Amino acid sequence: MAQVLEFKLPDLGEGLTEAEIVRWLVEVGDVVAIDQPVVEVETAKAMVEVPCPYGGVVTARFGEEGTELPVGAPLITVAVGERPASGADDTASEGSGNVLVGYGTSEAPARRRRVRQERPLSGASATAGPTGAAAAPVHARAAGPAAAVATQAGEPSARVNGQATGLGADDGPVPVISPLVRRLARQNGLDLRELTGSGPDGLILRADVEYALRASVQGATAAPAAEPHPRVAQAPSPALASRSSAPAAPGEIRTPLKGIRGAVADKLARSRREIPDATCWVDADATELMRARTAMNAAGGPKISLLALLARICTAALTRFPDLNSTVDAEAREIVRFDHVHLGFAAQTDRGLVVPVVRDAQARDAESLTAEFARLTEAGRTGTLTPGELTGGTFTLNNYGVFGVDGSTPIINHPEAAMLGVGRIVPKPWVHEGELAVRQVVQLSLTFDHRVCDGGVAGGFLRYVADCVEQPAVLLRTL
Repeated sequence: MAQVLEFKLPDLGEGLTEAEIVRWLVEVGDVVAIDQPVVEVETAKAMVEVPCPYGGVVTARFGEEGTELPVGAPLITVAVGERPASGADDTASEGSGNVLVGYGTSEAPARRRRVRQERPLSGASATAGPTGAAAAPVHARAAGPAAAVATQAGEPSARVNGQATGLGADDGPVPVISPLVRRLARQNGLDLRELTGSGPDGLILRADVEYALRASVQGATAAPAAEPHPRVAQAPSPALASRSSAPAAPGEIRTPLKGIRGAVADKLARSRREIPDATCWVDADATELMRARTAMNAAGGPKISLLALLARICTAALTRFPDLNSTVDAEAREIVRFDHVHLGFAAQTDRGLVVPVVRDAQARDAESLTAEFARLTEAGRTGTLTPGELTGGTFTLNNYGVFGVDGSTPIINHPEAAMLGVGRIVPKPWVHEGELAVRQVVQLSLTFDHRVCDGGVAGGFLRYVADCVEQPAVLLRTL
């Protein structure tokens, strides 16, 4: 008899709690190899192909394309060969042991009870809403030696990613796998053990915590009612229902804030809410910088981009003013300064605003920076940036001049401490060497976290950047 294993949507990193199914890469009945990608999903950060840690025959898929699933919801079930004889070790040798952040198969998968469904569940279809606790199989036809797998409803203990959650036991571990959910509860003094999760196997989702916080303010019950077994059709819990779109009034067009757009909205709102920011700006004569770039490109070899030169100036400035290459640990009340510059840069794509990160930018020359900017920009346009290429930045460079605007007051890319904005470079009247002349002028603006430094440091950084733009030879001092 084949052993049927359930593969759940893993934690894709950075505290992400859900992902949208973009494209299935396998059909029910297909034979899959260990670590073969089975589905392409879109998170708030990137498009990701999710590999399955098991090899065998796909027996069911969960969720239509376009469905948003929470972390921990089932994706597929796979029949992986013969079950070991009774009493033998039940460890599945078909596991890869290494899948994605927060998910692995190095330990034995959870032992499941196989039950036969002799008749359909009455009064229920097999589908939950897009943001419900679990989605139903898209296909349920068996292929080869397969059997449906389900956890017995009413068991005192459930499992999340192969770990016992202790549901029903007062002293068991809390069924939550997202660090974002834990932090949200901790910051608001909420005891997760008092909640009943609406996710699969009682998994506590961010929506459950948010609902409990609202309910506590309103004097209502602190947690949504217990949900039926995830495989049983159900209406979304109050917490999840609160996230559904309201009906559009005449003349309105409503667009859900999800995916990249939702992530951008959350991050910008958090930045404004948590960071006491201030902005300073200066106009600079970029004529000599443009001439230097022209001379470099005329000398042969790969072309050097203007963004790469600005990035090189940024890294030199951060070496002189390291306070701005930092973050604030609010819980510990500490400023964390970095000895490396992971430089983010804002890029507008068809999928929305993304901020890819150039690792160790301080160690790259202009040619290397140009190549890396081009690679990451193309990956952003095609939606192939990985979560690792979109996280971990320590400082952001935002060239909004490409949109034809002169200035802006950038919003800091939380949890960083500063962002440099660059406007368009345009001919303007300028006093040069005591004479009025037409010069290539650019506005530079710096938004900084006032907790990490005062205006003197911020002004010194911006003045140094402007000096390098006006006289690129200044950079020779630090090369």
